[in-house]
Amino acid sequence: MSDAVRCMWMRGGTSKGGYFLKEDLPTDTAARDAFLLGVMGSPDPRQIDGMGGADPLTSKVAVVQRSARAGIDVDYLFLQVFVDQAIVSDAQNCGNILAGIGPFAIERGLVAATGDETRVSIYMENTGQVAVATVQTPGGVPTYAGEAAIDGVPGTHAPVPLEFRDTAGSSCGALLPSGNVVDVINGVAVTLIDNGMPCVVMKAADLGITGYEDREWLDAATDLKARIEAIRLIVGPMMNLGDVAEKSVPKMMLVAPPRAGGAICVRSFIPHRAHATIGVLGAVSVATACLLPGSPAAALAQIPEGARKTLSVEHPTGEMSCVLETDATGAVISAALLRTARKLMDGVVFA
Repeated sequence: MSDAVRCMWMRGGTSKGGYFLKEDLPTDTAARDAFLLGVMGSPDPRQIDGMGGADPLTSKVAVVQRSARAGIDVDYLFLQVFVDQAIVSDAQNCGNILAGIGPFAIERGLVAATGDETRVSIYMENTGQVAVATVQTPGGVPTYAGEAAIDGVPGTHAPVPLEFRDTAGSSCGALLPSGNVVDVINGVAVTLIDNGMPCVVMKAADLGITGYEDREWLDAATDLKARIEAIRLIVGPMMNLGDVAEKSVPKMMLVAPPRAGGAICVRSFIPHRAHATIGVLGAVSVATACLLPGSPAAALAQIPEGARKTLSVEHPTGEMSCVLETDATGAVISAALLRTARKLMDGVVFA
């Protein structure tokens, strides 16, 4: 497909990618995916012939349409375009790209601004769950300037609070798809968990590292990555995800005791490359694992008191704070995070 297609390039959280209206893309899935591969320049490690940034975090796509669902403003489909493989996957959600959906929907006229702030309810097609984004709209238009800062992004921007509910089991069918708080895989104790993002949470020390290594060291640790991947392939069916050899889930989370005043420290693999930070919904899943007595994460975490807990998840370039609300049994019933977004380009793109 060589025709120009309307597109907005945005940073959402610590990711960036192309935001499209569904009506502007080919209706046939294979044709759509071929077009998006061309847009990103995949497969190619440098993505030199496309818009992608040679990193999974900058090779992402949001497909948005006005929703016909009661109480929902827009439907959002997230697509991960692989960098060095000809794969476009809808197997996961992305809470970072989600941060740009509200502003994009208002910019495209799918949602009318309601004042200085506009709440946008978003149905996440990948997982069947709902999030609500609060967008700053002074004068009836989105603004990207503000004083909110998030680790992994330089400077400050307008805040985009995201509220999540009922995310447990959104991809795997249950918060703990194996039915266990702890499973032992290849001699390593793990928690298989899905509170918005399927994750495998294990102690970094059980894999022979500290959990404080930087991204470059982790990406070069081929023996470590092979061991992690072996575990991932085994647990895929246990998490109701089937054969995950060519899937981007589950994410692999190596945790260590916090060392910067947070609740837990994590090194995330997404799944074959080390993450520069941590995904939004991955952070929610890890924070939730910290609240499960007997889990590897709970053994290391520093947990605040109260039914409403703010857990700071430390990552290679800072931290992400998750506000978790629990019920009388200690189960997580809602999660909220602060993200930011910025419009980078609005125009047309070619495959």
